Amino acid sequence: MCGRFTIVDPIEELMDRYMASISDDFEYQPNYNAAPMQYIPTIIGSKQGNRLGSLRWGLVPAWAKDDKIGNKMINARAETIDTKPSFKHLISSKRCIIPTNGFYEWKKEGTQNQPLRILLKDESIFSLAGLYDTWVDPEGNKLSTCTIITTEPNELMSGIHNRMPVILRPQDEGEWLERSHNDVSSLLGLLKPYKASEMRAYKVSRDVGNVRNNSVELLKAVE
Repeated sequence: MCGRFTIVDPIEELMDRYMASISDDFEYQPNYNAAPMQYIPTIIGSKQGNRLGSLRWGLVPAWAKDDKIGNKMINARAETIDTKPSFKHLISSKRCIIPTNGFYEWKKEGTQNQPLRILLKDESIFSLAGLYDTWVDPEGNKLSTCTIITTEPNELMSGIHNRMPVILRPQDEGEWLERSHNDVSSLLGLLKPYKASEMRAYKVSRDVGNVRNNSVELLKAVE
């Protein structure tokens, strides 16, 4: 499961990284402990180019009776997104990228779980593959939400957890965001474990376990 991540880069760097314009009403601030049910920065492709906006993390399918299902839909398994009712209609047309510079995962150590931060060795921004949808409540209010796709772990992650988020290779990001691209088999081929040789992990404070903690202190390595 991918349940926490960081995105702390200046908004100008995000715009440059994805050659994106800002969506209306988008407000950005660094997040050292992004968690489910929060609004998180996302990139969506459009005819006018890539757009940087926000979606609430925790997918609420358009057909859902209410939005409570969202907290159970923070992740989607790459192996089944083309068959699960909640995701199979989204893979061909409603794909997004969740930009991040690191995510947290918990590793079992004795009787306790030790949180680690996983990032690229060069500490650059990278792209998590996601899906999104828009739900409309009985009063006509719209809620746009997303989910992060997970896959099998690579060599680094296998010693930490049995799943990892799908990290798109930079050369595959354009294909993932292209709205007119609906070749599902080709898209599914992008959802592979990222190269472990380009990643690293380090232990961080257990304070990250409390979503109310959200400061640069969470990024510091601990012994």
